[in-house]
Amino acid sequence: MADFFRIDVHHHLAPPAYLDAMGEEVGPPLKAWSLAKSLEDMDQGEVATSILSVTQLNMRLGDAEKIRRVVRECNDYSAKLVADHRGRFGMFAALPMPDVDGCLKEIAYAYDVLKADGIGLYTSYHDKWLGDPAFDPIFAELDRRKAVIYVHPATPDCCVNLVPGIQDANIEYGTDTTRAIARMIFGGAAQHFPNVRIIWSHAGGTMPYLIERFMRTSTFPEWRQKLPGGFLPEVQRFFYDTAQASNGVALSCARKVIPPSRFVFGTDYPYRSAKEHVEGLRQSGVFDNWELRGIDRTNLTGILPQYATDKPVGATGRRS
Repeated sequence: MADFFRIDVHHHLAPPAYLDAMGEEVGPPLKAWSLAKSLEDMDQGEVATSILSVTQLNMRLGDAEKIRRVVRECNDYSAKLVADHRGRFGMFAALPMPDVDGCLKEIAYAYDVLKADGIGLYTSYHDKWLGDPAFDPIFAELDRRKAVIYVHPATPDCCVNLVPGIQDANIEYGTDTTRAIARMIFGGAAQHFPNVRIIWSHAGGTMPYLIERFMRTSTFPEWRQKLPGGFLPEVQRFFYDTAQASNGVALSCARKVIPPSRFVFGTDYPYRSAKEHVEGLRQSGVFDNWELRGIDRTNLTGILPQYATDKPVGATGRRS
């Protein structure tokens, strides 16, 4: 039996409730998702544990009660996979955003009943980005719980199908991640809720490439009091996964902005594979072996100590 050490923070699943609710909006990779395929991909990439999340759940599914029901069923499904495959899966619970009351109830259920590892959010909801004051009650509760928040990008209402023939994800996902990071920092939420630990997808989107603009903006008089240290220290407090960014071009840029200790391993399964991300990280030449070990697992265990062990996990889920 092989022994695996790596943790994937960006691993999607497709619960039946999700597939039923989303209908034709579900793309081929998620339609073809299965537990067996997830485990096979993890084994090929020597991934010990994947932390599950639902991606792109449409919050226009119907009334608030329907959205709450779909989210609850998705979370219950994830929790059952975690329970049935100890050591192989964790979970970031979904929330019925932007329904504040529904979110507060689901946070309590996710943590107190399901024992979730953290919460999964999107970068934006309709015309509001994370960091908007409308979400303050939700972030206040997550801050109280010292939550780990995994953030997946979305396509906001403003920017659907802007470029004919090009999927929104190719441009908007990296861009919307940058919008949300900027909103969190310049809007003050990053400072108001210092106890949440946020993981941004795809190595921070376009943020590293735009760092000069953000750093310069933070020196303007209107921002000096709010950001006395400037933009850079704030953005370096976050964590960033490597999904869809495991190449020398993207990682070289991100590495100049983000400390190695703030990168965590992600694959974007089932859209990409664990094995190709492992190979991409190593072939990029951006990180040394000790830094790669941190990305594979130990950077994450500082914020998710339940995974803090030097013992690898075998393919069956047992500690070796």
